[in-house]
Amino acid sequence: MTSRRGFVASAVLATPAARRLLPTIRVAASHDRMQWWREARFGMFLHWGLYSILAGDWHGDEHSAEWIRNNDKIPIDEYDALLTRWNPTDFDPDAWAAMAQRAGMKYVVLTTKHHEGFCLFDSAVTSFDVMHTPASRDICRELSRALRKRGLRVGWYHSIMDWHHPDYLPRRDWEVATRPADGADFSRYVQYLHASVDEILSNYGPIDVLWFDGQWEPTWTHHLAVSLYHEIRARHPDVIINNRIDGAGAPKGEELGDFGTPEQTVPAMGLPGKDWESCITMNDDWGYKASDHNWKSARQLVDILVETASKGGNLLLNVGPMANGLFPPEAVDRLDEIARWMKVHGDAIHATTASRFPATDRFRSTTTSRALHLFLTDWQPGVLPLPGLRTRPKSASLRGLSGAAARLAVVDHDGGFAVVLPPSPPPTLRPVVTLRFGGLPVVQA
Repeated sequence: MTSRRGFVASAVLATPAARRLLPTIRVAASHDRMQWWREARFGMFLHWGLYSILAGDWHGDEHSAEWIRNNDKIPIDEYDALLTRWNPTDFDPDAWAAMAQRAGMKYVVLTTKHHEGFCLFDSAVTSFDVMHTPASRDICRELSRALRKRGLRVGWYHSIMDWHHPDYLPRRDWEVATRPADGADFSRYVQYLHASVDEILSNYGPIDVLWFDGQWEPTWTHHLAVSLYHEIRARHPDVIINNRIDGAGAPKGEELGDFGTPEQTVPAMGLPGKDWESCITMNDDWGYKASDHNWKSARQLVDILVETASKGGNLLLNVGPMANGLFPPEAVDRLDEIARWMKVHGDAIHATTASRFPATDRFRSTTTSRALHLFLTDWQPGVLPLPGLRTRPKSASLRGLSGAAARLAVVDHDGGFAVVLPPSPPPTLRPVVTLRFGGLPVVQA
């Protein structure tokens, strides 16, 4: 199969022999392409689409955001009419990139197409895209340029599920009577999916992350996923692909993807031996919903970031932009607070690895080759034991929001070491003590 952009679906690459080679191909290239991602630790997720126009309200029902077409059972012709209302006059891609950069985020992942099927890019294979709206602006082109200008990595989310395409199956159960599946051919949809993925990978410069979703319906199989995975890998060997590309029926040990994607949670023990990224919302919803006021505080969001880094994972923190192209004010406020904290403590998050300390209620920790960073969760003046630490720190310091570091005393304690905290914590979202060493410290769990 060949699309208008020349994306060839190779039957050879989907043979059993090729599939047996897949783990070897993944391992050989994985380390180099993953290195920047492992050091980044923090990224921004952007859920934006036609659903943003409705802002979670369909005739007074305010229970949905990006799933509003499905959950409120909106007929396709009524939903398609939203195309005439897409006109984000306040969209400023450089402002988005600047907020991500100031907050210490190293990459941004945008929904090029969510389950609704609307494409935020100029597509040659569908008219259900931004170029057929009053705005006629290629969002992917503008944002990718703004991100690269600021040294941020570019990631594209793309839904495998598609509620709009006539050949996607299964139909929603509530629309079978009004939109029957007679004549639908899922293989044609797969061809469309290949062509769309090729467009977002080929038309916007080098893309760093492909973030798939909507893969759970039974029509999308592991066999189909392997074919798509090989197509991507053959043409774009350095792009990082998440595990949600995979479909039903993956043999054990042959699962696809460079990293796992826990959603709205941080695994209790992390995912040892695996690359992973928790994707989490600032409030309750991914897309913009005007009535969703359940915003996490900036301190809660910093604590989530600290927790993921301390367990060896990344945080992909979501923003649902409004239909006009602006971030909700509550999101902007939190990003600003995170930015002030990260300006001082970013080195305790970026390019770090998981905690080496046994579990403690007093702090979380990240590791570099010559430092241990302690994020204090329970401030108690005086002695802070450092359980398991067997190397005396060369120095210990506590930084405030100004960036100035106060030296702390290191004392012997219970066969190991401790630091002595002052009476009051600095005025910051989460105090950080940094222990510096001459080399990699010894910590016994």
